[in-house]
Amino acid sequence: METAPKPGGDAPPKKNKLRAKRKKPRRYWEEEETAPTAAGASLGPPRSKKRKQEFRPQRPKNTYIQNKSRVSKKPQIPKKPRERRNPEPQRTLSGAQDPFPGPAPAPVEAARKFRRIDKSKKLLHSKSKARSRLEAAEAEEEEASLRAARSELLLAEEPGFLEGEDGEDTAKIRQTDIVEAVDIASAAKHFDLNLRQFGPYRLNYSRTGRHLALGGRRGHVAALDWVTKKLMCEINVMEAVRDIRFLHSEALLAVAQNRWLHIYDNQGIELHCIRRCDRITQLEFLPFHFLLATASETGFLTYLDVSVGKIVTALNARAGRLDVMTQNPYNAIIHLGHSNGTVSLWSPAMKEPLAKILCHRGGVRAMAVDSTGTYMATSGLDHQLKIFDLRGTFQPLSSRTLPQGAGHLAFSQRGLLAAGMGDVVNIWSGQGKGSPPSLEKPYLTHRLSGHVHGLQFCPFEDVLGVGHNGGITSMLVPGAAEPNFDGLENNPYRSRKQRQEWEVKALLEKVPAELICLDPRALAEVDVITLEQEKKERIERLGYDPEAKAPFHPKPKQKGRSSTASLVKRKRKVMDEEHRDKVRQSLKQKQQQKEDGKKPKPTGTRSSALDRFMH
Repeated sequence: METAPKPGGDAPPKKNKLRAKRKKPRRYWEEEETAPTAAGASLGPPRSKKRKQEFRPQRPKNTYIQNKSRVSKKPQIPKKPRERRNPEPQRTLSGAQDPFPGPAPAPVEAARKFRRIDKSKKLLHSKSKARSRLEAAEAEEEEASLRAARSELLLAEEPGFLEGEDGEDTAKIRQTDIVEAVDIASAAKHFDLNLRQFGPYRLNYSRTGRHLALGGRRGHVAALDWVTKKLMCEINVMEAVRDIRFLHSEALLAVAQNRWLHIYDNQGIELHCIRRCDRITQLEFLPFHFLLATASETGFLTYLDVSVGKIVTALNARAGRLDVMTQNPYNAIIHLGHSNGTVSLWSPAMKEPLAKILCHRGGVRAMAVDSTGTYMATSGLDHQLKIFDLRGTFQPLSSRTLPQGAGHLAFSQRGLLAAGMGDVVNIWSGQGKGSPPSLEKPYLTHRLSGHVHGLQFCPFEDVLGVGHNGGITSMLVPGAAEPNFDGLENNPYRSRKQRQEWEVKALLEKVPAELICLDPRALAEVDVITLEQEKKERIERLGYDPEAKAPFHPKPKQKGRSSTASLVKRKRKVMDEEHRDKVRQSLKQKQQQKEDGKKPKPTGTRSSALDRFMH
């Protein structure tokens, strides 16, 4: 059966038909096709599409057409993503819905007490760069205060306090009654060490509140973990011990012996003997500066840097024997009490005292400064106990006459004040931390078996350590200590490895001794007076104000004439021309002043060679 021929089947192929181009292999750097393939389409490479030929007129050779800038003049504002009308609630990996989305709300009052930046003070004439940095610092501080306020909910411990029933006087409550009322763990913190053979004793607690160091006048030195009653070391130096202090950790111990200053480790091995510090009466350690301050009989206040083992400075107080000394924990200022009734404030950066306060009519016997650095308690030979305000006024807030002058004073972390008068210890309380104690009525009273020789509250424990002629007594004082501690700073339960890491971190963050001043916040402020004085001196030196006129900004040019080097040259050229003009004007003004100041010579006088010295 014959089939009909297809139309055009026998026609010859066209001569001008374009040959099919050969398919180029796709390279891995070529852009991939983003268009989705149709259903049932082949997965091979896409077919090449023929472009339509467009007629483009040729431009003449001598004409120049400026290329348009590809960058649009209008700024492109990024489009905001469309918000969904009904957003889906955020879910966790398990699929459960968060019932409290977003950050936890923080009360304003709780966040306010954690703020450290005073936003009321604004920097005058601040530049945009400095202003942006200040705004970023304020934002970070605001976020930190909110986080601290949120984390305050996790501090479950609250400070306890002793309250009497039906108007009962708490000063009449004895230590035996308190021990019977508290739990077994707290009752074990009250104990007496009978050490009459080597007394009287001075004592010192470590910053973590876990270890206790005690030194007897007859040479007995010991260190122990007083919570577990585990003895670390015990030696007899065969010399009078006047004071004892822990250094930055419980592994090092400074002992002021009769002649020189000695450093021991926690095993009782002598590490150093510093003979330049002799005849020491009092010791104080500044933990953030790694400085050991010593007061001597010769009237010298010496600062020893224990990190490098060098003496930073030795200051002569010119007030005779120094046997009353304490430190301000807020700004690391050393307070010295003198026999003429004054208290002087010292810093290692100054050769003279920063301030002098007349406190008593007689000599000063004891001093103490609270943990906030706001109040100072002093007692003198006039049997007066006074509390002073250290916030710039240095005025007495309250005073009380005692039957016996207080020989030793100590503040607790919550603002309680303990005073040792003979063989009696009185404790006064206030409204809380940061408030002065009320001297009207004592909070607790305790009688010892000997005269008080040393007082110190234990950090993070409601315990008062008392050193006396008969040994050591540990008293229970409810509400004396801060119940919550910072585990990254002072952790009573840290291990040996944690202590080593903390020591390295503390050495890296060591504060230089030159930064010790009365107001630590002044270090972060700008000295506007000094800046204005420097500006005046610069104007007098140059002869003109360089900031009076806006700086010159050259206009950009084409064909590579706006390179960095050319811009700098043009700026320098304009600055030199302005400088020359201003110098010429200043010279003309001086010349004009000289001509105006010349006195006209009387007619008929002869010129002399000495006329050159007249002006």
